[in-house]
Amino acid sequence: MIEQLLLVFVVLVILGLLGLSTICLLRSFEMAPRSENENYYRDPKSKSRNKFPSLNDPPSKYLSVIIPAYKEVDRLPSMIKDTMSYLENRQAKDSSFTYELIIVDDGSPDKTSEVALQYSAQYGTDIVRVLTLDANRGKGGAVRMGVLSARGQWILFADADGATQFSDFSKVEKRALDRMKDNNVVVCGSRRHLEKESVAQRSAFRTLLMYVFHFEVWLFAVKSIRDTQCGFKLFSRESARRIFSQMHVERWSFDVELLYIAEHLNIPIVEVDVNWQEIPGSKLDPFTASFQMGIDILAIWLRYVLQIWTIQRKIE
Repeated sequence: MIEQLLLVFVVLVILGLLGLSTICLLRSFEMAPRSENENYYRDPKSKSRNKFPSLNDPPSKYLSVIIPAYKEVDRLPSMIKDTMSYLENRQAKDSSFTYELIIVDDGSPDKTSEVALQYSAQYGTDIVRVLTLDANRGKGGAVRMGVLSARGQWILFADADGATQFSDFSKVEKRALDRMKDNNVVVCGSRRHLEKESVAQRSAFRTLLMYVFHFEVWLFAVKSIRDTQCGFKLFSRESARRIFSQMHVERWSFDVELLYIAEHLNIPIVEVDVNWQEIPGSKLDPFTASFQMGIDILAIWLRYVLQIWTIQRKIE
């Protein structure tokens, strides 16, 4: 009787794994092509439309800051204030420090683009450019579109909620310069030092979800760092060119894929603790997001292992 029950259990597990694998392989990751409208940014003063440059062009700024924004009318102003305070003070001390902000409105149904364009009018389009996507792609899609339009020698993406203190860029930049190899490096802001405090404040269920997610990421994808999801990551231009040109995932698991690609390209990946605080107004449901990202991570691993997706070591 015990042997029969064990056999049934094994069969059910195998069927479950086969079913989950099938779901993962059928999961759609079709990346929408860039529309003609998305190649341009607006100048709110002259009302003209100007074409974005390409990531394949030589850099003309020291730093590009990519800010993905979806329904961020309320939180964006505070983040921009913190960001510009650091950038302006840095430039006042060092005139060679040049920068740009690219705010990517990810198809928001509210006035996110209008709010962002106010900063283009205030600082000029050489400093602040707004990329308005025709439809919602997801955070990964918004980041990718911004990165592909960047002029910076260094490219940082930072969440629009301002959860990470922007002055931590100095720490991230220093580690990038220390660890760069052949013009390649990725530096990830990290909340790993806050994990104990986070566990103490969370429910047991949310803590379990967090540990399961960390284990799945380590098992199937990224082994070099602990916190893959912090929205504060810096790329050398060459690394960004090699990674973002090969991305497929546009939703929440995009961080995992881009780091998976970086690891397989032997690009140095560094983790740096940053000052982070939870900002009210998150649009992410923990359970739904954890389940969806769990499916996506397994799907990412399966597609690369089965060579449905491949990683090119050299990008022309």
